[in-house]
Amino acid sequence: MFGEVPDKHFIQLGIDADTIRIARLLPDENHLDALAIMMPKAQHDALTALASGMSPDEVWALLSRELVEEVSAQDVDPDDLASAIRRSPDQAVFVEGPEELRELLEHPFDVWRTFLHPRQERIARRDWFAGPVMVTGGAGTGKTVTALHRVAHLAERYAPDGQQLALDTGEVTPAQPILLTTFTTTLDAALRAQLELLVRDDDRRKLVDVRNLDKVAHQVVRQVYGKLEFPNSRELTALWDRHAGGSDVSGRFLLEEWEHVILAQDLRTERDYLKARRHGRGRSGRMGPEQKRRVWLAVLAATEEMRANGQWTFTWLASEAADILNRTGKRPYRHVVVDESQDLHPAKWRLVRALAPEGRDDLFVAGDPHQRIYDHRVSMAAVGINVRGRSHRLTVSYRSTQEILSWAVRVLGTAPVEGFDGVRSHLTDYTSPLHGRTPTVHAHPTEQAELDALTQVVSGWLTSDVEPGTIAVAARTEALVKEIRSALAAEGIDTCGLAQDSGVRVGTMHSMKGLEFRCVAVVGAGAAYLPLESRVTDLSEDPLAHAHDLQRERNLLFVACTRARDTLYVSYSGDPSPFLPK
Repeated sequence: MFGEVPDKHFIQLGIDADTIRIARLLPDENHLDALAIMMPKAQHDALTALASGMSPDEVWALLSRELVEEVSAQDVDPDDLASAIRRSPDQAVFVEGPEELRELLEHPFDVWRTFLHPRQERIARRDWFAGPVMVTGGAGTGKTVTALHRVAHLAERYAPDGQQLALDTGEVTPAQPILLTTFTTTLDAALRAQLELLVRDDDRRKLVDVRNLDKVAHQVVRQVYGKLEFPNSRELTALWDRHAGGSDVSGRFLLEEWEHVILAQDLRTERDYLKARRHGRGRSGRMGPEQKRRVWLAVLAATEEMRANGQWTFTWLASEAADILNRTGKRPYRHVVVDESQDLHPAKWRLVRALAPEGRDDLFVAGDPHQRIYDHRVSMAAVGINVRGRSHRLTVSYRSTQEILSWAVRVLGTAPVEGFDGVRSHLTDYTSPLHGRTPTVHAHPTEQAELDALTQVVSGWLTSDVEPGTIAVAARTEALVKEIRSALAAEGIDTCGLAQDSGVRVGTMHSMKGLEFRCVAVVGAGAAYLPLESRVTDLSEDPLAHAHDLQRERNLLFVACTRARDTLYVSYSGDPSPFLPK
């Protein structure tokens, strides 16, 4: 890997002779990463930066921001704490007093969202990539940070007026050439706030469109069809029930077959449907050809009624938006950066591919299959996205403490998680340099006793000067969220939704995705809620789907727990969830 680097450059960067001999033998970056714990940090950082293609001068400029002073071994005073801290800027920071310390801890984004480790920097600030890029990693490993810095790097290429020529290609660009997008509206708002910390210039920030994919799809389809209606789940089920009679299946099954098989695989004809695979679709896998034909006709009838009424689902909307863009050849953006990509339905992946022309730096996607909370398994190649040779994996968490990570990883169980393109994913090398309190798990005889204990815990955090907006309480269902907010309000504690900042934030586990807080309470972690019976396929109907559903429920609990930076409190009433570590 370092065949083109002369010894003098290694020596200039402070890399010793023994390490140089090792470096000469390394074939790729994975081997370099594996040696991180076996060599001095400064030397490993220098090698990492060199591997990214930086010149020695660029590497030195990067590292010198961290190097404050050099001393010989004989000059070290083991009792001189101040000098030790100055020589370890990556592990400590000077503050003038308790107020400055509190300010630093209460506003982590201002520091954490603008700091990049050399491993992240070589991805985020690389001059260009030949095509789509995938960045994966466990919770808190900096995927979002890396994606945000990539957006800032892309924005720097353009003249402040987005209509002017792109500095890298000379082609005329859209007014907003960069899309920063994600799965949920809650995270959409968080990304917009975090981007403002990185891109201070208003004109350059205007080059970036920050919107979730549903809003993007809505705009594309509305321009063709006009006003769009979205029936609620009850209305949708009733519509599909009316068309399910002749197919010998329920309306719910018919709707799921449409979204998880037909739309997922972009099936256009009955012949395609008859040949299609049904991964995890137990009953449909046992249907004969004649029943499948009846199902196909029922799906056509239901979708025709929806189209006649101007009704859509968001999955169908994404599929239609991708079709419109591919049919017209329009590409609204030059670059698309996607965060929390692990839960995108295949139809939404096709939309991502259709939003920008193929070429340099077209797509940059970040995700973690261990945080997948919807059962969407995607072949990237099948949706036209080739990341071969451009995949990067991050393994160090900069958010949660090692104690929280070690506990939360055990929530996932021992079953391997299917990653992107069907590759098995693991967290065996997932670590954190931070240390703190061990998560606590509390059992209660009744749900009311659990809520009473929660109010005491939250009151204690507030009394300890933890800002309300940095506290979150998560539960599995909306009904339990309402009970939690009522219990806290009865004690005079102001609450708000997870996307707001006017009190202690309370929401469902699903809504916790992509967010982070100083203190997190996960309530209702008992067998009654985790796994939620209504969301798990019966074992007798389909063992494979049952296993997938259970893993998805585990992932959901893992997501909620790993939102905590400093403190994690978990509680339940009755029997504990089987997912809780023993």
